[in-house]
Amino acid sequence: MLRLQNALPDAYSSATPDELADRIRSAKETLGSRVFILGHHYQRDEVMIWSDARGDSFGLSQIAAGQTEAEYIVFCGVHFMAESADILTGDHQQVLLPDLNAGCSMADMADIDSVEEAWETLSSVTDIDRVVPVTYMNSSAALKAFVGRNGGVVCTSSNARAVLTWALGKDDAGMSRGDQVLFFPDQHLGRNTGFELGYGAEDMVVWNPRLVSGGLDDTALKSATLLLWKGHCSVHQRFRPSHVEAFRADHPGGIVVVHPECSHDTVEAADMVGSTDFIIKAIAEAPAGSVIGVGTEIHLVKRLDDETPDKTVVSLDPLVCPCSTMFRIDAAHLAWVLEGLVEGDVRNRIVVDDVIATWAKVALERMLATT
Repeated sequence: MLRLQNALPDAYSSATPDELADRIRSAKETLGSRVFILGHHYQRDEVMIWSDARGDSFGLSQIAAGQTEAEYIVFCGVHFMAESADILTGDHQQVLLPDLNAGCSMADMADIDSVEEAWETLSSVTDIDRVVPVTYMNSSAALKAFVGRNGGVVCTSSNARAVLTWALGKDDAGMSRGDQVLFFPDQHLGRNTGFELGYGAEDMVVWNPRLVSGGLDDTALKSATLLLWKGHCSVHQRFRPSHVEAFRADHPGGIVVVHPECSHDTVEAADMVGSTDFIIKAIAEAPAGSVIGVGTEIHLVKRLDDETPDKTVVSLDPLVCPCSTMFRIDAAHLAWVLEGLVEGDVRNRIVVDDVIATWAKVALERMLATT
């Protein structure tokens, strides 16, 4: 998805870290309770130190919704997160994203046109009323609205199992909701959750949006329980079983924890698998002296190592690849947005169309009712 962020003025791009820190501090003090800063777990430390709350994408949006006094929510994360915050916050609040180029490569792998085309194709070969669309939180507001309109639901990495159980389960009248799920945009979370629920590889197929009919024949489209969109997280897909093997060789008795956006063979090789919050909790509960190899974004891994001095927390990937889009948010952009508010200039506001917001909220509320 194309987004345009103009280059920052020299006063910000050439400022020293100390100068930026002073400017951010001064702007925050001037704005007081009018502004609330959210920091996603994958943010740089130079940004995270200014956050009023930190967490995962949906958790932060919920926190934002509870900050009714704040006029401005500055979301240090990526575009789809700011959209969710705009959907859930009040009409009197405005959500800002410090850098418009902070997107999500996974979210961009499933756009509304491609998903609607897939839905139309499925409608021509199977009973579409028996297909439940499920979108991962890491998706645009337009896709959340799509599943809302079509009887589907949003999921997070922590509640995907409950959501898929709901989608393939029975409603209050005892009727089955559906026989199939179209799951997008992350194939790995869908596959790992499917295996966790007892489905086999034969129950899952991958829909490739670049190919006619997703690269699948009519038999596969009709028989598969889980239709998994060919999308992935560029960071989590890097972690491989060979990384786990190397860690175990270097740290006998070490603990391996990975995110469910990792490929299934990597998940199988790990000791524990779970969402970002699960990983944080697992490290907190590990015995003192533990060495823990983690398969997730490096800024969080480094922060967890710094904050748990009685344990050693390392990245499974020696190349420690950061989330390149999340990495776009820095102190300079944060200072620029905050000083704009001081001057009465609202910069980089994220606004979701009212119709899209209404249906997206339906999908989000279904998720909350389900889990």
